[in-house]
Amino acid sequence: MAVDDQDVIDIVGIDGSDRVVLTISDHLDWLDPAAHMVLLQEKINLYLAFVESGEMVDAYPNSEGRSVAIRIVFKYAPTADGVLFLERVGEALFRNHYEFRWSELT
Repeated sequence: MAVDDQDVIDIVGIDGSDRVVLTISDHLDWLDPAAHMVLLQEKINLYLAFVESGEMVDAYPNSEGRSVAIRIVFKYAPTADGVLFLERVGEALFRNHYEFRWSELT
């Protein structure tokens, strides 16, 4: 399960604030930032479809009625263009009532 596996939700959990957190595991480097951002966008779209289609509630009934956060955990730090992309994604998701977070492995 990883960012380049476009048919799988990597990690589903519920955090201490009672929200569903859908996590993308990103192990890829940023040698090709454009390709990396395309993979991320596709994976995020998969996650949004998972929520909006009702599939999340079907698969995880205890997620019903909870707010949703999408999180990305990176093995490698994003480039400057990657950070700008993530900021734009966060703004778009916020406008649609999703929380968005990202972090690097330490």
